[in-house]
Amino acid sequence: MLIIPAIDLKDGKCVRLRQGRMDDSTVFGGDPVDMATRWVEAGARRLHLVDLNGAFAGEPVNGEIVKAIACKYPDLPIQIGGGIRSAEIIETYLQAGVQWVIIGTKAVKEPEFVTAMCKRFPGHIIVGLDAKDGHVATDGWAEVSEVMATDLAQRFANDGVDSIVYTDIARDGMMQGVNVEATAALAKACGIPVIASGGVTNMDDLKRLGAVADQGILGAITGRAIYEGTLDVAEAQAYCDSLNA
Repeated sequence: MLIIPAIDLKDGKCVRLRQGRMDDSTVFGGDPVDMATRWVEAGARRLHLVDLNGAFAGEPVNGEIVKAIACKYPDLPIQIGGGIRSAEIIETYLQAGVQWVIIGTKAVKEPEFVTAMCKRFPGHIIVGLDAKDGHVATDGWAEVSEVMATDLAQRFANDGVDSIVYTDIARDGMMQGVNVEATAALAKACGIPVIASGGVTNMDDLKRLGAVADQGILGAITGRAIYEGTLDVAEAQAYCDSLNA
């Protein structure tokens, strides 16, 4: 399992939201590139970047910052989400050195887009499923659809999706613990590796995730916990490595 620090970009700064609300954000750093350095030096092997402005705008807004981080750390695997709605945007990010792009809203509204992008950019597509009470949300979590997360995940089972980032919106940024049961159930239902997101607060959460890692849990994204110090990146990754020892 991987520990994946999150760097959420809003207005050029590094922030964390509570339950995806843009009006409830905490600024944790004015220079996202410096923040990336902090997590790399702590032992992170992958970074999770989110263009929050882009998620609402439907196109990249903080793309230059993403490129700057990828340029500084060319060997570091990076995944980016937020506002990825076209092949051109995907191509631009991949050419900039980003390893994976996360398709969220478009995956819900146009599932066939994911299928097409997996064929065009094999191995580089992650689907982001953000769920509230099991239902997938879109447009920066502003809208909640009738689509169930497990049903949509199964729709992509044979498309060649690299992995799924599954976020429980109710727990995101709230420091209330990860929804292990729903995460494991999703992985089991679709057969695609799942990255847990939302609510990863401390080592207890990781141990609960670790207990079901063999069901298809690839890693865990953590944001507020590492910024506020309730989880240490190096310690967390060392624990995850021990699971495979």
